[in-house]
Amino acid sequence: MAKYGKKAQNAVAKAMHKYKRGQLKSGKSGIKVKSKKQAVAIGLSEAREKGVKVPRAP
Repeated sequence: MAKYGKKAQNAVAKAMHKYKRGQLKSGKSGIKVKSKKQAVAIGLSEAREKGVKVPRAP
């Protein structure tokens, strides 16, 4: 069972793809992301920016 909608899943998948290749960077600092949880959070955040319905961050 999916936890988020299809478009949100796509955003997270893109973030994970970049993470696995070592290309995902966080925020303004541009530091390379080191954890999977952080990569998922970035993917969801990007989905929220695009207007996708994603539950708010806790």
